[in-house]
Amino acid sequence: IRLDARTGLHPELKGLMPLWEKNELAIVQGVGYPEPNLSHFRSIEIWDTASKSQEYLSSGWVTRAMQAGLASRTRFTAEGVFIGGNALGPLAQSRAVALNNPVAFVNQVRGMDAAATTARANPALQHLLKVESDMQTAALGLRAEPFNFATVFPQGGFGNAVRACVQVVASQQSGRGGVPVIVLTLGSFDTHQNQLPQHANLLRQLAEGVAALKSALTELNAWDRSLVMTFSEFGRRARQNQSGGTDHGTAAPHFVAGGAVRGGLFGQAPDLQRLDAGQNLVHAVDFRQLYATVARRWWGVDAQAVVRGQFDEIGFLRG
Repeated sequence: IRLDARTGLHPELKGLMPLWEKNELAIVQGVGYPEPNLSHFRSIEIWDTASKSQEYLSSGWVTRAMQAGLASRTRFTAEGVFIGGNALGPLAQSRAVALNNPVAFVNQVRGMDAAATTARANPALQHLLKVESDMQTAALGLRAEPFNFATVFPQGGFGNAVRACVQVVASQQSGRGGVPVIVLTLGSFDTHQNQLPQHANLLRQLAEGVAALKSALTELNAWDRSLVMTFSEFGRRARQNQSGGTDHGTAAPHFVAGGAVRGGLFGQAPDLQRLDAGQNLVHAVDFRQLYATVARRWWGVDAQAVVRGQFDEIGFLRG
């Protein structure tokens, strides 16, 4: 799907075109970092913590934004919600919760009262009490009646995650507090073989999910104050392998969407004539530039405290 004279979207991303046409979708090309690590576990850790390639940090970059002043603005019921997994990723060491279903989460937390009473009598379990208390506080903020959306959500895991996400947003609009950051996951992009059909299916899920997210947030009058940004541990190698797939790569495009986004292409288009020694793309934008832009321009906190350094911002936000 043609965007300009040299750039286009995969046909299965057609669900994103209404955002592009309204200038509410930014595509940042060539995002990566120096000395890239091609291990899934280490590279996602680098992205989650905004660390250097050879640096090991324990706190997530969003957690540091909370510490830099975001958490002091209002009484959040939770500092974040991670939907679709147990690891908190960029929310590590924050007062965040992981869940797949807000209603199931509330019901689970209701059963903690008796366990918490028992734990109080056991000094070895005292450290669990604060965690349980925080989860109960978060549950109170998610206890609103489910919002009846007109939006049709896609079938499947990612569609369900989008539905859970907007229910969290709806519940926080009931006067019970707020959740500033929600993380959704869409996996299986590790297409080492038979990539063409797998990749097309995943891109369709992504586009349909983001379109439903925009529709539901618009119903809640929340789209203009919401920012959606993709992240992933790495891209794919430029040349396909012997199995009709691609191996772990480096630089990749990332999407930013929202009512306050200045749409367009940012960064640099992939240069297939300028590959590194491993035959991978050379990054043009450091991923911490995206984080720094969000930290200062969207959250209004000290970007250097969040990304632990000076990184140029990217102009994908209006105003």
